[in-house]
Amino acid sequence: VDALAGEVRRRYHALVRRDAEVGRTWLVIDLILAILRGSVREGLAFDRRGFDAIDDYEWRDWLRLHGAMESSLDSGFVRGIYDLAFAFEDGDPARPRLAASVALRGAMRMFFTYRGSLFYRMGAGMGDIVFAPLYEVLQRRGVRFEFFHRLRDVRLAPGDALSVDALTFDVQAKVREGAYRPLVPVRNLPCWPAAPDWAQLEDGDRIAREGWHLESPWETRVAGERTLEVGRDFDLVVLGIPVGAIPLACGELVARAPAWRDAVTHGKTVATQAFQLWMREDMAALGWRHPPTNLSGFVEPFDTWADMGHLLPREDWRTPVRALAYFCSPLPDVRGPAEGDAVEARAREVVRDNAVRFLDRDVGALWPGAESREGFRWEILAAEPDDGAVGARRFDTQFWTANVRPSERYALSVPGSSRFRLSPLSPGVDNLTVAGDWTASGLNTGCVESAVMSGLLAAHALTGAPPLEDIIGYDHP
Repeated sequence: VDALAGEVRRRYHALVRRDAEVGRTWLVIDLILAILRGSVREGLAFDRRGFDAIDDYEWRDWLRLHGAMESSLDSGFVRGIYDLAFAFEDGDPARPRLAASVALRGAMRMFFTYRGSLFYRMGAGMGDIVFAPLYEVLQRRGVRFEFFHRLRDVRLAPGDALSVDALTFDVQAKVREGAYRPLVPVRNLPCWPAAPDWAQLEDGDRIAREGWHLESPWETRVAGERTLEVGRDFDLVVLGIPVGAIPLACGELVARAPAWRDAVTHGKTVATQAFQLWMREDMAALGWRHPPTNLSGFVEPFDTWADMGHLLPREDWRTPVRALAYFCSPLPDVRGPAEGDAVEARAREVVRDNAVRFLDRDVGALWPGAESREGFRWEILAAEPDDGAVGARRFDTQFWTANVRPSERYALSVPGSSRFRLSPLSPGVDNLTVAGDWTASGLNTGCVESAVMSGLLAAHALTGAPPLEDIIGYDHP
């Protein structure tokens, strides 16, 4: 491999200096050669641990160790991998942290096992395309859903053996009658609304008027309490909450079980930020000369952009809207004395400031037609109702979010953390299993594929089905 790399480097060297496109190709070749060299040196093909044998290495460090050039390590190809995985500790762009095992496994899966296309853009929101169908199927199969229940405590039975004795919930709101119906039709597609249907809830008008934050862990106002007991209300528990929320609801488990304590200690998470723009001019008018794209490896504070104009036919606009763009990136943790909802409010201010500065300063590199001498052309933003706002104040008609709540934070894959992930097959509690992209799923990265694999493993732990060999991507013993 070393000989091959030397010969390829010699042949490409002269071409690279003359042709930028060849130079970009060489960066990819250089990275592939480093991966080949490292895989042979480390004996990954013969190590029973597979890619996990290099989990303690940081991805860039491992590539550098096996001969990758610094220009390759700083290329958009590598930066894009970090950006797509939000792989920055505490959201700090100066602290990229991604386990070599996860990066290499993900790259192999992405580039050699995809079907049809490397990326798919959904035909509506993920909640509506992925989770709404799952909800409808389960409902038709007889699963009973209890909305507006916030898990507050997983209580363990007395004794040395770990088993769940009871589950305590805050009942945040009560349904007027029957079962709560969560979905609303949008152009004949069942969708999750941005807010509850207050008309279905007891005192719904008052809850809405008083501004209860039903999705916030810091909301103290509740409508009641409910406790489920083992043997009477349940036999087995599937804990599907994110790793960031475990300390809030599973304090006794974390205190009594070292494996759970390690999982939350080493299971790092990161806040994220996003904004969406609806515009009166299409991408060609804005200066984008390429087909619709998903793009990463761009500048901070928003390094990832997706052209989502294909969603516009699903939306209701009275005025012409010709372009829709989604941006996202990690969000550095908000520092200071603020807590709870105050942290969220401050983070939203930070995201708004980041977005306005990004549009004024950076987006012109992508959309030269969107900028003027003064900066971003704010008048191209579409709004209904249009309040006549001008300048940067027009951004307030768009959508932006700061994902800082424990259940919203993205699960990272930092070096050395895979061994501390809880497995759905053996989480160490007799009558409980776990599910989520933060578990030992076999993919070990934050994505819907990892969550699905984890769910299948949880199903196998409870029922024996599906067989482990049928879970695509899971390397079972």
